Amino acid sequence: MTLMGSWPEGVAALREHGVRLVEADGSERAYPVRVVTSPAEVVARGRIALVLVKAWQTERAARQLRDCLAPDGLAVTLQNGIGNLEALAGALGRSRCAVGVTTLGANLLEPGRARAAGEGMVTLEEHPRSERIVSLLATAGLEVATTLDVTALLWGKLVINAAINPLTALLRIPNGELLERPTVRSLMAVTAQEAAAVAAAQEIALPYPDPVCAVEAVAQRTAANHSSMLQDVLRGAPTEVDAINGAVARAGERSGVPTPVNRALWGLVKGLGGRG
Repeated sequence: MTLMGSWPEGVAALREHGVRLVEADGSERAYPVRVVTSPAEVVARGRIALVLVKAWQTERAARQLRDCLAPDGLAVTLQNGIGNLEALAGALGRSRCAVGVTTLGANLLEPGRARAAGEGMVTLEEHPRSERIVSLLATAGLEVATTLDVTALLWGKLVINAAINPLTALLRIPNGELLERPTVRSLMAVTAQEAAAVAAAQEIALPYPDPVCAVEAVAQRTAANHSSMLQDVLRGAPTEVDAINGAVARAGERSGVPTPVNRALWGLVKGLGGRG
């Protein structure tokens, strides 16, 4: 396995120690990997590329993959937000791209070292070239499923991220604490309802009947987890709020659906600083 990254501290840690993962029971394992920082260092073009960068880095990653993904290869995005698939397809062609979502959680403890935070699964769109990645993920012990409705897949996670991530980032609290503060819990519900209304206006059927129940279930299941947006804020990094609440607000404007809460959260998170 080869990892390509741009974070100097992360690259150095991975080269020295490998990927270090702390399990829920406190046990820790290290997995050796080859680490590069540019396509020129890739020895052979890859057949499968997992795209896990932040949404604001997708266009750069797509340009890099042009030089190191095999002609019959597949780039699979498991990123937050929407717009990532389009960015990859613009550089690689839609036939070489697939999209998925994951509800697996993790907390970054230090460069190259993370703690598992909440069980979950990986759902991928059905694609002519996706059989190998599905098999590899299943062999690794992950719960994997496929779906034909990629749009529902993306918006199902977008609604949840839009309701949880910005509130945890602004209040600097773990996911579960959103449920313990009545006013915050109500705000989370309204945020989810706005995003779901935007999806409905586009005739997108979400993969659950009640967005509020779905969001609260995720917050409960990942109660101890620090959302990725909170982790970005705590380390002074750019966030993905443009691709999450910003995406909801922009889609709402196009669809004629008011999204005042999502728009406000979008602005507030951006106001914290950085490129997010």
